Amino acid sequence: MINKISKFINGLFSRIFGKKKNLKLGLYGPTNSGKSTLANRISKDWLGEEMSKASRVPHETREIIIKEKIEVKSKGKSLIFNLVDTPGIATKIDYEDFLRYNMTKKEAKQRAKEATKGVIESIKWLDSMDCVLVVLDSAQNPYSQVNITIIGNLAARNIPVLVVANKIDIKRANVKKVEDAFPQYDVVGISAEYGHNMEEFYNALFKVVK
Repeated sequence: MINKISKFINGLFSRIFGKKKNLKLGLYGPTNSGKSTLANRISKDWLGEEMSKASRVPHETREIIIKEKIEVKSKGKSLIFNLVDTPGIATKIDYEDFLRYNMTKKEAKQRAKEATKGVIESIKWLDSMDCVLVVLDSAQNPYSQVNITIIGNLAARNIPVLVVANKIDIKRANVKKVEDAFPQYDVVGISAEYGHNMEEFYNALFKVVK
């Protein structure tokens, strides 16, 4: 009888104080850094299907997209989470920037409106994240205003962060520069498009999500 009570109490404590169910893993970063490409890579690796639409046009993702119950396994460990792909963060959105992509003025203005709403939603969702992957283009300047804005918002919250230096397949990519820019966080270099260094990425993810 005592053993049964002990097991019940242990189980109760485990349910109350154990790891959260529906762990939320958020993908954040500036536009065209490869967030959706990474989301697709993770989803294809473990579920065999894509979850987001990737495009060279900025702000292709303008709404929160969630893929539930992705289980990642690495070196005998297992991690289950809901992957949240967020709209790209930008400090300025001008409809005229979309005109170069063969959009009409009406289409460009609508996209800019949706993109602005998406940025606001991305920031709002930060407070519900259990871990954040900051996806940066390693071939671009890591000290940009938008990157500083993203990191600043994360610094104000007690959220585990892994910086993903994406696009290492590009010749001018510089992972070391990203590491120097954000020494307070772990940085892993990958190519989400070609799948380079994904094993290192998953290993790094396990270290950050404890």
